[in-house]
Amino acid sequence: MMIGKVYFVGAGPGDPKLITVRGMELLQKAEVVLYDRLVNPKLLDYVSQEALLIDCGKEKDNHLIPQENINQLLLRFAKNGKQVVRLKGGDPSVFGRVGEEAEECAEHEIPFEIVPGVTSGIGASIYAGIPLTHRDYASSVTFVTGHRRGDQHTQELNWDHLAKGVDTVVFYMGMHNLPYIQEQLITNGRDARTPVALIRYGTLDKQEVLTGELWNIAQEAAKASFKAPAIIVIGEVVRLRDKLKWWQGEASISTKKVEFFLHK
Repeated sequence: MMIGKVYFVGAGPGDPKLITVRGMELLQKAEVVLYDRLVNPKLLDYVSQEALLIDCGKEKDNHLIPQENINQLLLRFAKNGKQVVRLKGGDPSVFGRVGEEAEECAEHEIPFEIVPGVTSGIGASIYAGIPLTHRDYASSVTFVTGHRRGDQHTQELNWDHLAKGVDTVVFYMGMHNLPYIQEQLITNGRDARTPVALIRYGTLDKQEVLTGELWNIAQEAAKASFKAPAIIVIGEVVRLRDKLKWWQGEASISTKKVEFFLHK
């Protein structure tokens, strides 16, 4: 039996139209698709009815299939000659564990291909009217995970650099730790009046955005019951949102009430 191949495909940040042409081609040809929780289920409509679909959804403290088992499934199906698509939300190389899964393939001599996708930090931000760089506001941007591994392999973030050495900071999976992020950035020298945007369900019709400043954003998120999944954008570029907000699909989150909270 000929050996198969594993394709790591970025599904984009939510809007199914943001998947790449290459990604769509591979979905249509796939014999097995292992997909993550944040993948838009509409993308699965393009998969052949004969293909096997496996939900690998992960959320905090709740993994349907442990990472080690996902690795083994990729190897098993490929060794059985299948064309396997590992469909990941956003871009597979940005907090998507593609490095770990591709390493498994490489170590077992399984052919693989990595297809980039639009990462949520970029897609959701621009759908909210926030360019991450701008000649007048920001010449640098850093993507950071707000959810740490929590074992001996975890290193504390370089808060001093994030506070004073980067113009725009984008946190993924950081809502649970938002008060800690707020505290560390201010303690390490970031201006407490730095504008912040929280973006939930980015690029979808139910997209919601809450803006504030670093000193009060955690408190305002709690008042608005603004929870994950969301990204956190910190930096002067957030000031451009009012001028550049273009996405008509954005849902309301009682903007007037939020603005009153933020400016009272």
